[in-house]
Amino acid sequence: MITSTHLALGPHIAIFKTHIDLVKDFGPETVSGLRALAVKHDFLFFEDRKFVDIGNTVKMQYRGALKIVEWAHFVNASILAGEGTVQGLKEVGESDEFGGMRGLLILAEMSTKGTLATGAYTSLSVEIAKRYSDFVVGFVANGALPEAMESENDFLIFTTGVNRAEAGDALGQQYQTPEGAVGRGSDVIIVGRGIYGQDDPVAAAKVYQKEGWQAYERRAGLR
Repeated sequence: MITSTHLALGPHIAIFKTHIDLVKDFGPETVSGLRALAVKHDFLFFEDRKFVDIGNTVKMQYRGALKIVEWAHFVNASILAGEGTVQGLKEVGESDEFGGMRGLLILAEMSTKGTLATGAYTSLSVEIAKRYSDFVVGFVANGALPEAMESENDFLIFTTGVNRAEAGDALGQQYQTPEGAVGRGSDVIIVGRGIYGQDDPVAAAKVYQKEGWQAYERRAGLR
């Protein structure tokens, strides 16, 4: 359910990450509402769908009942099924119907305890991203990826599990602070419960916005 508090967060975020399958009353008005919010507050949508299937199936999912390609500027995918996943999403995301204004993040790492997204899997994620750099805009990762930094492509790093509390949860989530994430090379910090779980989400968002930017200035040598 979208409340007035959620709407008030618009001016303080750059990208709104969604799990659209959690919206119980999803319908055409949801799509039009998401589009209107993005225009009104000048932010983008990232649907954290984690596509992981053969290319033909993800093509249908991308266009399917949740109409993800119609409103989400970014989606992400695992390369567990091979690069056919990326190929399928690219065919839909770059179609003229949507002006080619869609991008993919490859899920290279995760913030959970015991994650298997490490080592060879992460390295292969970077290799595939390089082959599809006209559609892949970056990675979901815990910090800069050395293999990606060596590339001539300017890939972005989106980092999940950012929370000033630093502690994790009972289901294996592990947090890092804005300073820690940006210091490790993150370009976009993704904050969930650190904002929506607070008594004043708008005030919390402003704190993360400020701390994230200050951390970037320190990394860039501007502080």
